[in-house]
Amino acid sequence: MDLRETISVSIDALRSNKLRASLTSLGVIIGSASIVLVVTVALTSRKFVLSQIEAVGSNLVWVELVQRPDKQQPLSYEMTLGDMEAAKSIPGVMAVAGTREHPMTMTVEGVERAVNLVGVTDGYQTIRRLLIIRGRYFDETDMEMRSKVCLITTDLADKVFGQENPVGKMIRMGELTFTVIGVFRERVETFGLSEIQKNSVLIPFTLMKYYTGTEVVRLLDVQADSAEDVPTVQRELTQLLRTRHPAEAEYNVQTLTAILGVARKISLALTMVLIIIAAIALLVSGIGIMNIMLVTVTERTREIGIRKAIGAARREILYQFLVESFLISGGGAVIGILLGIAVPVAAQSFLPGNLRVPVSGLSVVIAFVVSCSTGLFFGYLPANQAASLQPIESLRHE
Repeated sequence: MDLRETISVSIDALRSNKLRASLTSLGVIIGSASIVLVVTVALTSRKFVLSQIEAVGSNLVWVELVQRPDKQQPLSYEMTLGDMEAAKSIPGVMAVAGTREHPMTMTVEGVERAVNLVGVTDGYQTIRRLLIIRGRYFDETDMEMRSKVCLITTDLADKVFGQENPVGKMIRMGELTFTVIGVFRERVETFGLSEIQKNSVLIPFTLMKYYTGTEVVRLLDVQADSAEDVPTVQRELTQLLRTRHPAEAEYNVQTLTAILGVARKISLALTMVLIIIAAIALLVSGIGIMNIMLVTVTERTREIGIRKAIGAARREILYQFLVESFLISGGGAVIGILLGIAVPVAAQSFLPGNLRVPVSGLSVVIAFVVSCSTGLFFGYLPANQAASLQPIESLRHE
């Protein structure tokens, strides 16, 4: 018997028990679809999380003074505009910006509201990639001339001015009156974990001295030219601050690299857990294939005896049942893979336009190979048992 005839006999045997074959392959369908979906969801979530983190700032390094509440820290510990200018000379630095926050009360048409006043220097919008919804951002003249202009968040604009256009409106903070020149929001939501709050008001950094009495930088943001330059910039920036300030001063120099690394590890861990769950589904389906094939061997003992009596070799019987196992697992794998691909494609229309659901070709190959291997592995025992039957004993079987 050649391979073609073996396949034909196997297909005929499966056709005679369509319901049993379909139910047996159900576990394989679920397992293979799970592998494709797990990898797809993992890739999509990983891409989304990393894009959200990276959108906070590209190749960002930020520094802040470590505050010691148990002791008074001298003013010489604080970062200054001089530090910011010196940081621009570090190789691999694209942009530098400094900020300082101060709680303040804003008065508009006699109504007072608590706001988070943030003084910003040149380069802040470039580094933080703020989206200007209305109006404009600060220009060089605003910074140099200490113009009394400000930008407010979209949340603050809606609460204070409602449906009116806030650009050009006057707001008073302390003894100074500012003109609103723009409305902005963060590119991605940071949920108050950055210096930008829902009630933030941006003003030129040079005006912060009116409120704080000192011109110090609380947070120094540095943008590197590329991701490869971030470690070097971080190291050089740390060294720069050590040379410009007392040795006792401590600075927290952070990058997105650590956060991205944690996000990747979490994504990988979740992917592994979900793949293990899919593997368990395939294991269960493999055991199901083995059980059904053992029952099939028992039911077809007489048929096997007849085939052996008319000259079928042990190898041919073995191959026949292995082919049946392969067809069950392989067919289930194909259906499962198609379902695993169809779900992300159908879900794409319900997702935000900027979020793409990538289907990994590698996951398709892995799902097919693992599913077929599971079928062959668990199908070998029944196939070997069928091939080992003696013709005389098989013919006596009722």
